[in-house]
Amino acid sequence: MNILLLADAFNSLTQRVYAELGDHGHTVAVERVPRRGDPTAIVDRHSPDLILAPMLTAVIPREVWSAYPCLVVRPGPVGDRGPSALDWAVHEGVRKWGVTVFQADAELDAGDVWASVPCAVPAVAKSDLYRNEIADAALTAVLLAVRRFTSGTYLPVRQSGIDGAEDVPVRARPYFRQELRRIDWEADSTETVLRKLRAADSRPGVLDTLLGRDWYLHGGHFEDRLTGTAGELLATRAGAVCRATADGAVWIPQLRRRGGPGEPAAVKLPATLALGDLLPRLPEAKVPLDVGGHRSTWTDIRYSEEGRAGFLWFSFPGGAMSTTHCRRLLAAYRYARSRPMSVLVLCGGRGFFSHGIHLNVIEAAADPAAESWANVNALDDLVQAVLTTTDRLVVSALGGNASAGGAMLALAADEVWCRTGVVLNPHYRLMGLYGSEYWTYSLPRRVGAEMTERLMEDAAPVSAAAGQRLGLVDRLVDAAPAEFGARVTDLAVDLASSPGVRPRIAAKDSVRERDEAQRPLAAHREEELARMRAVFYDRGAPYHARRRAFVRKEPLVEAGAEESVTAGR
Repeated sequence: MNILLLADAFNSLTQRVYAELGDHGHTVAVERVPRRGDPTAIVDRHSPDLILAPMLTAVIPREVWSAYPCLVVRPGPVGDRGPSALDWAVHEGVRKWGVTVFQADAELDAGDVWASVPCAVPAVAKSDLYRNEIADAALTAVLLAVRRFTSGTYLPVRQSGIDGAEDVPVRARPYFRQELRRIDWEADSTETVLRKLRAADSRPGVLDTLLGRDWYLHGGHFEDRLTGTAGELLATRAGAVCRATADGAVWIPQLRRRGGPGEPAAVKLPATLALGDLLPRLPEAKVPLDVGGHRSTWTDIRYSEEGRAGFLWFSFPGGAMSTTHCRRLLAAYRYARSRPMSVLVLCGGRGFFSHGIHLNVIEAAADPAAESWANVNALDDLVQAVLTTTDRLVVSALGGNASAGGAMLALAADEVWCRTGVVLNPHYRLMGLYGSEYWTYSLPRRVGAEMTERLMEDAAPVSAAAGQRLGLVDRLVDAAPAEFGARVTDLAVDLASSPGVRPRIAAKDSVRERDEAQRPLAAHREEELARMRAVFYDRGAPYHARRRAFVRKEPLVEAGAEESVTAGR
């Protein structure tokens, strides 16, 4: 079928729906609909067989849903209605939730149901839940709904008839306002504070006052040892700040300044960077790399071992890696290489593996061009270290999505293992960049020159399954998000103890020498960085406008910027 996706943005769920529907043989187009925009003209341009709205806040008008079949994906169970489904679920600490695909009609969220899939709700942040358990349930529901639609025989079920019930209770809840999110630091328990922070971690954040100014707090993690006067800052760690609660403390990784009327949108930044000179002198509460996993505290990099396998775990907010992140991860990688292991696994976070350079930090820098240059060089140094590791096998384990330089970091390893729900974006074009991180070496050696050119030019998301067919992925791990880490550990231990691991390690030197003789890695880096530097230091280059629009969530005024994304497989 010809399927049109209508969405506020080409976000992680929209990308996954797009990629997996394409894998199932459908021709798919994506159109972004401005908030409170009218998609009528957009739809008429496509004349689709089916319209799907995987993430849309604009109301689909009668002119559209009466002319075309329109299915809406809602991150809530049947009967739950209102604009803040996940915010309420996380805030209330529910343990079971669901995703519903229903037909758009005159009453919001009340259309006949094509599919409804339940899911678990672990104690994680809203964005983490959305990209994992919710996304898995959404894909199951979407594929089921599309299959039922294409059959031509299935009749959607009225919401009052789901699961044979005569009447499904309707719970219509309002928008989750800041008044509901407000933290009472002197009275709220740590558990309550965490729920409030997690329900707003990515957007919109929790509005609060800190050091005499108004900030949006983004993200929240438990601290197991530090305590102090409620509301006070206690320590810093890796760019985050630790703040005391009524009965403990929490770590807050990111802050966003509340701007005044007429001011440009503020940028979400690592907390210590956002506070700048306002930050008082606080102790740096460091955690040794090999201890982080044994404590109930937040740390963004840790190292562990099991058998002959070493595991370097890292999880940076939003998957972005600043210059500092890259340098710290490189130091941790060098430590991991000093350990006598046969296999070293790079394990990203649940939500993301990596998205490459940190556009927010770059945008907020006094000299964005210089910070762009420093950031890409620091990431290149990390990727080079992985590419030149010849004394052990290196595995990239992707439980979350990867794009741009983050995808190339993953591809630098000997093997790439992906959870089946992962989406890859191995390209840079949409940000107006040529790309670096040795992609001119890593991509062709895996998929060939012709497919490399296609991936870079199409700039389309690739599902994990499609990535395996192309050669980007070596192993698919069919596991729930909460089970992925344990599965990777078992697989890596088995690999490290297998009889074939030693011959493979022994062969790495000769392969690296052969590739170096054909074209040195330094030549790849020099060519890539020359083109990147030219863009960074050209104030008129599209990269700067696109970066600003992306970071500040502003509309991009640029010829061709609103072009649709299409694919057919």
